[in-house]
Amino acid sequence: MSNAATFDTRTDTAIPVESPLAYSYRHSGAPRGSGYRLKLRERAMQGHLILRGGAIVLAEAVREVLGISLPGKPQALVLDASSERSIQWLSPDEWLVIVPGGEEFPLETQLRERLGDAHFAISDVSGGQTVLELSGEAARELLMKTVIYDVHPSNFPVGKGVTTVFAKATTILRRPSEERWELVVRRSFADYCYRWLLDAGSEYGVNVEQ
Repeated sequence: MSNAATFDTRTDTAIPVESPLAYSYRHSGAPRGSGYRLKLRERAMQGHLILRGGAIVLAEAVREVLGISLPGKPQALVLDASSERSIQWLSPDEWLVIVPGGEEFPLETQLRERLGDAHFAISDVSGGQTVLELSGEAARELLMKTVIYDVHPSNFPVGKGVTTVFAKATTILRRPSEERWELVVRRSFADYCYRWLLDAGSEYGVNVEQ
């Protein structure tokens, strides 16, 4: 195992933990109702790991520890619906791993043990990111007027993910299924993106699920 200093960011504490959108819900509201064409929810408090290294070195360890394979091509997104784990290709030697909250530290530890002295890096960025999920018949229409990337199905099929700009914020845009889109945004931009989504989606009717 590598000698890197690691620690569990989800240690027991008496201080209540809030999602990045907790402030937004209190100050901007969380509209609900019937007749909406756009559904928004935060997939909060998940585990986010940035994994870097050569694909040949990492592939077997990732498959053994996570139970899913490393994406084999650029902009690919691999998901395991049963475990709610995913891996996304970000750059030639960089992948984003998202797992259910609480799994990130044990999985990081297992990966480090499995990789040993190989050349790699793992960073836990769980506290700095969150995922906003969009669904509904107007989801792609809203993205068309908000992101600079072409989201037409012929250019953005299921299983693709890209780093792009949402409004004026850098985001990772993913399409895990036909009905759903995901925005991986920095915690500091979460409220801005949320309020933008409420405003841009008002013409369609937005239903926020907490």
